Formats: sequence, structure tokens, C-alpha cells
Amino acid sequence: MTLKTWTASKIVLAMLVVLPSASAYAQTADEVIEKHLAALGGREALAKITSRTMAGTIALTTPGGEVTGTIQVFGKVPNKSRTLIKVDLSQFGIGELVVDQRFDGTVGYVLDTMNGNRDITGNQLDNMRNSGFPTPFLTYKERGNKAELLGKEKLGDRDVFVVQLTPQTGSASKQYFDAETYMVIKTVTTVNVPQLGRDVEQTSELADYRAVDGVKVPYKVTSTNPVQSFTITVSSVEHNKELDDASFAKPDK
Repeated sequence: MTLKTWTASKIVLAMLVVLPSASAYAQTADEVIEKHLAALGGREALAKITSRTMAGTIALTTPGGEVTGTIQVFGKVPNKSRTLIKVDLSQFGIGELVVDQRFDGTVGYVLDTMNGNRDITGNQLDNMRNSGFPTPFLTYKERGNKAELLGKEKLGDRDVFVVQLTPQTGSASKQYFDAETYMVIKTVTTVNVPQLGRDVEQTSELADYRAVDGVKVPYKVTSTNPVQSFTITVSSVEHNKELDDASFAKPDK
């Protein structure tokens, strides 16, 4: 299989940009989530974050080997998001791949130089509408999400609390909270991918949390599914930078 054949149908950069435990056992999912918010910096500090601009690199695993590129992720209250990825595939005779995924809070759209521009619909759109900035945990109750504590497990050498979030529409997700730091270190979500014609289980691992303006942000995210895997390494984070709402919207042309 050539890389060109593979990428034409299977490079599906599902961001998730997006963007989400203690020696004593927490009794409810709400308690775990509140301790997570406190560990991130607290509700007051999080409420002061109105926008975020992140930049870094992305390493994508393909049948032809690893390819790398740049990534920029933008977020704005209440749930606007944009991810811009550029990957150089000239070594395979394909040129540059540019994926610009936008969500204005209601409508989702992708500008894709390889697979064509398209509206985001169905399950993927529902999942984007269920997101929230700077973290969906701030308003999960107001948005009608059900949170259920599934129990305490071992993840590698770490004890974790597993919380399942079930929205009114869209995909349920499992959130794995470190039992000591209360940071989310893993998420598992099943999403429908129209380009593949089937559901795909997406696993993301979050690491290297760093404080920026009093709020902790993961600087490394590794995402895997049966089709592909990629790792995002963040190099810079800026908060409360002015972001034009039009940059999140579907282009007029």
C-alpha cells in the first residue's frame, strides 16, 4: 500500500482538541470532577480564561514511516475551536497536507487539501457541540451531561478514577483521572468517521501538564485509533489573546 493511497482515505486528524483522583476514594463523579477543576487552577482562574492559542508540532505515524508538521490550536468561550495542521508529504511525492478544522459553536467545517473541503455533520458535529472552553467540565451539568463514576482502576503504575460522561446527543466518553493529581491522563471516545464509513475508538493520553496564567495545560497529547496515531507536542500557550470570531467560521467561499 502506498502512502498516497492510504492518506487519501485514512488521514483523519480527529482533534480533539481539545480539549480534560487522591488516596481517599471519591464517592461521586461530581467530587472527582470538582477536584479536577481545583487541580487545574480552580473555577475562578479558569473563568478568567476567555481564549487560548497553542502552537507546536505533530508527529503522525503512517505505513511509509513517521511524518511531522506544525499544529496550531485555538479556543474561545463558550465552545469555539479551530485546529490548523500542516504536514510536509513531499518525500512521498504528495506535497503539503493542510487541514483546517473550524467550529464556531454551531457549525463545523474542514478545509482539507487532500480529501476535499467538507461540512462536519452527524456524530462528529454533536461531539464538537458538547465541548466547552477552557474545559467541558466547567459546565457539564448545565449542558445536560450525565457523569457516572465507574470505579477505580490501575493504569500502568497509576491509580485512576474512571468517570463516564454521557451527553444528551453524541458520544459518551471515559475520562481517566489520576488518583493523586486529579489530572485527566487518558480519554476514550467512540466516534463515527464518515470518511471511513464506520465507528472508531479514539484514545488520547495527556501528559506534561504545565501552569500557564495559573491554569494547567497538557503540553503533550498522544492520540491513537485503529487507523493511525499521532503525538502533539506543545511549544507555546497564550491566553486571552484577541481572536476574531470569523476565524472559527466556515469561509464564505
